[in-house]
Amino acid sequence: MRKLHLIRLQNLERLIAEAGSAARLARACDTNSSYLSQVRHQTPNEKGTPRTIGNRMAEKLEKAMGKPSGWMDTPHAAGAGENGHANVQKGPDLQGFFPLISWVQAGHWHDVPRDLSLAEDTPRYPCPVLSSPDTFVLRVRGTSMEPKFQEGDLIYVDPSVSADHGKYVVVQLDDSDEATFKQLIIEGGKKYLKALNPDWPDRIIEVNVKATICGVIIYQGKEV
Repeated sequence: MRKLHLIRLQNLERLIAEAGSAARLARACDTNSSYLSQVRHQTPNEKGTPRTIGNRMAEKLEKAMGKPSGWMDTPHAAGAGENGHANVQKGPDLQGFFPLISWVQAGHWHDVPRDLSLAEDTPRYPCPVLSSPDTFVLRVRGTSMEPKFQEGDLIYVDPSVSADHGKYVVVQLDDSDEATFKQLIIEGGKKYLKALNPDWPDRIIEVNVKATICGVIIYQGKEV
């Protein structure tokens, strides 16, 4: 069922592109545009599970856009232009949708019940790489990790990934209410956090025993 859910989400994005906007697609299939928005962002329903495209809605979308029955449940190749050649490159397969949280929440992610700590309108973003269900998303702040990570970038953090030397990690320090984002350096049995920006003050700091690594960055994206 999860694979079918992801296929329908991918096909929903294709229909939105064909219609010109989510609002136009909603009007075409006589549904509420806010519902499509909730499905796209995986907004939880009253039971706390992400909203999905049901069979009835899938049929309405197919009929509204002139697609054959079952089109929503089938993976499709890139679209083709009038000459029959693909004019859109196929995007990556989605592996899940994960919540965008604050840096304060990230610092406590390891001991907060995930299904109770997030508001219903918490945005959720698709991820094209395999990751655990506990993965979360942060928006990069500041310039300490430039030039690789720019302010505003989205980073996907998986708490189940091993924090090895050279990995980019989110860490909760004992003297801060918020998590921080740095590169992990392990040398001589000690751990350090390194800022990538060469002009950043105190670029390398030692990680003390009270620091908690909340997760490892597995994917970087941009919101356009």
